[in-house]
Amino acid sequence: MMTVSRTPLRVSFFGGGTDYPEYFARSRGAVLGMAIDQYVYVAALRLTNILDYRYRISYSKMEQVTELDAIEHPVVREAIRHYGYGAPLDISIMADLPARSGLGSSSSFTVGFVNLLFELLGRGATKMDLAREAVHVERGLLHENCGVQDQHHAAFGGLNRFDFEGGRTRISPIQMTADCQAALTTSLFLVYTGMTRFASATLDEQMAKTKSGASDKDLSHLLALVDQAQTVLEGRDAPAMLTEFGAMLHEGWETKKRLSSKVSSPEIDALYDKARAAGALGGKLCGAGAGGFLLMLVPPDRQPGFRARMADHALIPVGLDTLGATILRG
Repeated sequence: MMTVSRTPLRVSFFGGGTDYPEYFARSRGAVLGMAIDQYVYVAALRLTNILDYRYRISYSKMEQVTELDAIEHPVVREAIRHYGYGAPLDISIMADLPARSGLGSSSSFTVGFVNLLFELLGRGATKMDLAREAVHVERGLLHENCGVQDQHHAAFGGLNRFDFEGGRTRISPIQMTADCQAALTTSLFLVYTGMTRFASATLDEQMAKTKSGASDKDLSHLLALVDQAQTVLEGRDAPAMLTEFGAMLHEGWETKKRLSSKVSSPEIDALYDKARAAGALGGKLCGAGAGGFLLMLVPPDRQPGFRARMADHALIPVGLDTLGATILRG
């Protein structure tokens, strides 16, 4: 019997950078974002003991090994070891969009793989359990340079605000009218920059500034935008909401670029400016920066012109996922 987990990718709107324990251990952190209808899938098949290998793992490369320690994929190796799953496995990892593109794919995979192992072990877990376990795998076991919002968006799904204070996490679903939610989710586009990167590699400068307090002013501004954005999204006038939200995305992007010289580049800035000139009200680069996808807000009446002017770039409409991490059955 094959077991398959599906976990959404995410777009973060505001508050990125305040979700690092290095920051919210001494201050308040909060983020606002949403899980999207693009996914990471992990399929696992129990193997018999008669094969000449114990683990077969298929992703951007193929691994076929006889010992757990020989597995190169760090999350697969350390999660299997940590949770004590002992049977041989054939594991396939698939995704709707490229890895290392700023959509939280690493954490989505970790949440999905933990969910898969728990299913195989017959171990129950809440959405919060999955998020916290994924944070432990990435930060505790692998010492990754990452925040904690991606794991929560991936586990819970939906359009949410997460607040982080010390060891406590609070989730607040954004209370939108149907008209406003439809306006938002039909106005979001991913624009591919053509560049991928490892998030941890782009974060050294940002983390140094965060730990020293040099970024506190900008992080406080990004935190204030979370409060403002929640108020805007929970309004009743959809066109006004889009106008205000687009302007706030642009403001947040300008602030985010000050966190590190590695966040953007002349090529990314040029593509962002082109998208705004084509009709986008605002946007930002997804994730840590340095590549991946731009997220742009384009109201419906501007979309024909936007598509025409951006025809030489890959454009992906963004929808909302409401289920979060799940095991696919039947």
